[in-house]
Amino acid sequence: MNKPLVTINLVVNNGEKYLRYCLDHVRRQTYENLEVNVFDNASIDSTRDIVQREYPEFNLIAHPQNLGMWPGQEEALKSSHGFYIVGLSVDVMMHPQFVKNAIRVCEADPLIGALQAKILRYDFQQLADGSYDASKIIDTCGFRLARSRRVMNVGHGAFDYGQHDQATEIFAAEGAVPFFKKEALEAIRIDGAIVDHDYFWYGDDLDLTWRMQLFGWKQWYDPDVIAYHDRSTTKGHSRSMMDYFRRVKTRQQIPIRKRILDWSNVRFTIIKNDYIINILKDAPYIAIREIQVLGFALLFEPQIFLEIPRFLGLLPAMLRKRRLVMAKAKKSPQEMHTWFI
Repeated sequence: MNKPLVTINLVVNNGEKYLRYCLDHVRRQTYENLEVNVFDNASIDSTRDIVQREYPEFNLIAHPQNLGMWPGQEEALKSSHGFYIVGLSVDVMMHPQFVKNAIRVCEADPLIGALQAKILRYDFQQLADGSYDASKIIDTCGFRLARSRRVMNVGHGAFDYGQHDQATEIFAAEGAVPFFKKEALEAIRIDGAIVDHDYFWYGDDLDLTWRMQLFGWKQWYDPDVIAYHDRSTTKGHSRSMMDYFRRVKTRQQIPIRKRILDWSNVRFTIIKNDYIINILKDAPYIAIREIQVLGFALLFEPQIFLEIPRFLGLLPAMLRKRRLVMAKAKKSPQEMHTWFI
């Protein structure tokens, strides 16, 4: 039996800090039929030199502009010949059997469009000074959404004692290292594009995987597919608004531009992909959540309000994209609403 080709696309911008750890783990994959593209988003550090000198077997694609993570992934897809695609971030290390186990899962069910790994957290500083031990803290087991449309990473920040050791269907794969069927990526194009290029850097993974769910592709989590992620600026998990307030100092470590994009792009994603009837069903939950978020922004992140003119300016384009999305939707409102818990 022929083993399907898997393309690993690493998109990186100034990733010298992580690069060797990431690519060494790509090299250690036990699956044999691999193609690797390193898509460099206009780095000004030594990223390109390191790839050319130390990893000559990998295909370096040098781009003159920083496109962002997922537009970069879309560009890298043009040079990808694999039946499956790994969308790799530079701060992720894949377990040596990551691809092998992912293939086993996806080949068993042709309707799986995206596979979510069990992603555990690592601490880069410990890794760099040689004191790192295998983490037992969960980074994510995929996206889920509350009825308020609050986006949550399943298991984030929890100690891994086996509570997520059951393979299961999930709402959406998270963007650190999703494993896609290439056919599913091609099937979710809108206006010829997989990624919404108005987003830039944040929230486009939720947008494309929500659309993939809406278009009828399964998304699956399997605990035997393992990776490690340094998410150093989000070491807490907000399970309530009080947790959110406790994390003010932690959130301040995140660049304000990213926090602004978090606010606008998540709402664009809801506008484009959520059924109106489902929004109406959950309107009280959504309204309470929005009041809380805006109150928090008023107190601690007032810069977010400067995004409102841009948000309103892009709204007509988002509504046009919504019409295109809904014209291709296969899941019913009832089927989609079961995911909001």
